[in-house]
Amino acid sequence: MKLILDSTIHELLNDKLLRLENHFNADFLFFYGPITDFLDNPFRDLIEELKSDPNSSNTLFIILNTPGGSVETVERLVNITRYHYTEVNFIIPDYAYSAGTIFCLSGDNIYMDYSSSLGPIDPQVFNGKNWVPALGYLDKVEELISKSKLGTISQAELLMLRELDLAMLRRHEQARDLTIALLKEWLVKYKFKNWNRHSSNSKQVTQEEKIKRATEIAESLGNNKLWHSHGRSIGVSSLKNILKLKIEDYSSNYEERKLIRDYNDFIFQYIRKNGMEMFFHTKKYI
Repeated sequence: MKLILDSTIHELLNDKLLRLENHFNADFLFFYGPITDFLDNPFRDLIEELKSDPNSSNTLFIILNTPGGSVETVERLVNITRYHYTEVNFIIPDYAYSAGTIFCLSGDNIYMDYSSSLGPIDPQVFNGKNWVPALGYLDKVEELISKSKLGTISQAELLMLRELDLAMLRRHEQARDLTIALLKEWLVKYKFKNWNRHSSNSKQVTQEEKIKRATEIAESLGNNKLWHSHGRSIGVSSLKNILKLKIEDYSSNYEERKLIRDYNDFIFQYIRKNGMEMFFHTKKYI
């Protein structure tokens, strides 16, 4: 009975995914879970399998649900997708935080509705036991150093400062710098590639203006003083109005919203029922 039930669920998932592919005329990949160090090999195999289909598209849509993870892994995933596809778009039905946000910003387009969220781009670094937000770590170190210079640091805080792991501190700095560098590169190369005229005055957009805008977005998303929390949800309104980032908002597009939610909500029921920590789905794999 269980085998028959699983087979029926798989058929329903594949049917819902096929409807999305037909609507957007593109290949689709669904991913749920953290972006961990070992993710790139299975991700590569799935992409290669998709491209082996003679009817494969040159456009890929990634439906992404993730709490974040490794920015180095994100870089490898972007290299894989861009080797095989000329256009890569992201759909965020629920959330994509931290490294997930970084991954989204490598796309040509980001599709969200009013209930979707991205997050601050605070890359996470594995300290041997847990994944630790790099910017939170660096902010605390900066606070302790400032107190030390002012002579207001407590003995307990001074002890914490003296016992800092300098190698781990450098690792956090590298993660922060890599994140900003990648975002500047990807936003200019992909997200801004068709941004040729200013909407306000129709003047031509220069390469320098694209780089400046990308830098502003990267620095704003990495500003803990602006967002206050590593897990802060940044919705469509804030992305558009505060960051001035172009988002494909399907909130009022009933057909697209229904197609995306029917698929995403159904697959989430399947994931939760089976207690899965990570899940992939394509027309070739489930």
